[in-house]
Amino acid sequence: MPEFLTAAFYKFVELHDFVELKDPHWACCQDHNVQGTILLAQEGINGSIAGLPQDVYGVLNFLRQDSRLADLSHKESFSQKRPFYRMKVRLKQEIIKMGVSGLDPNQTVGKYVKPEDWNQLLADPNVVVIDVRNDYEVAIGTFKGAINPNTKRFSELPDWLKEQADLEHKPKVAMFCTGGIRCEKSTALLRNQGFEDVFHLEGGILSYLERVPEADSQWQGDCFVFDERVAVGHGLKPGRYQLCRACRHPISPEDMASDLFELGLSCPHCHGSKTEAQQQRFAERQRQIELAKARNQLHIGASYDRHSKDATP
Repeated sequence: MPEFLTAAFYKFVELHDFVELKDPHWACCQDHNVQGTILLAQEGINGSIAGLPQDVYGVLNFLRQDSRLADLSHKESFSQKRPFYRMKVRLKQEIIKMGVSGLDPNQTVGKYVKPEDWNQLLADPNVVVIDVRNDYEVAIGTFKGAINPNTKRFSELPDWLKEQADLEHKPKVAMFCTGGIRCEKSTALLRNQGFEDVFHLEGGILSYLERVPEADSQWQGDCFVFDERVAVGHGLKPGRYQLCRACRHPISPEDMASDLFELGLSCPHCHGSKTEAQQQRFAERQRQIELAKARNQLHIGASYDRHSKDATP
């Protein structure tokens, strides 16, 4: 089987013509048979795409022909099956939605901490460590001792931070997320609020899992990713989670052994919460999936699409 490359990237940069960029970006991905999602906004670009390595590199080379994206960096991982089944290029007000105007990570942002130095920061008793991802992501893995804001979407984080009066009594605040983009805005927000010693994990959890040996790791569990892999572990190897197609929640082998789990219809996280109409729709979708599988065909309707819920690295 061919090995598929997933490339995740983002860059905060002024793209005043981002609307005009949509069609050529989509056409380039189509020409290279690359799938995934690219978000474009005036503040920059955010994407995760996958395909055969030469095709993904072709798209990245195309993006870097724009002088504003010439230094666009990306993170790589490989899988035996396609992580995405569709290609989408979307126009947004923000490439990662926080809902706070005036934040510019190119002007004010936290101090980057390399993955190799992150453990030392975690061990500092004067540091408050905050996981800025959403609750369903934190549930399957996080750093030991990190605070979970229990947010359902990234745009809830500013209000949560306003309520944390204890932060003012700690001299240092460290933040981390999947690939680094959310920390760009969350640390910029804290800096704008007057916090001086603000840090974030450079390259996010994915860089940490890739570069820090498991024997030395302070990471516990798996890291949720926004594609068909669902989760990865140390060395970016596939994790133990799958996806509930009814509620889009990551589910463990223990969840799938539950009496509340029914393939394509429900899991312990959503059992009993869907309407009869939804249940009928899920049942028909699962039937179509099984028919396509029997014919050795790909059922596109089964593809993973969580981008409406902050699906960003």
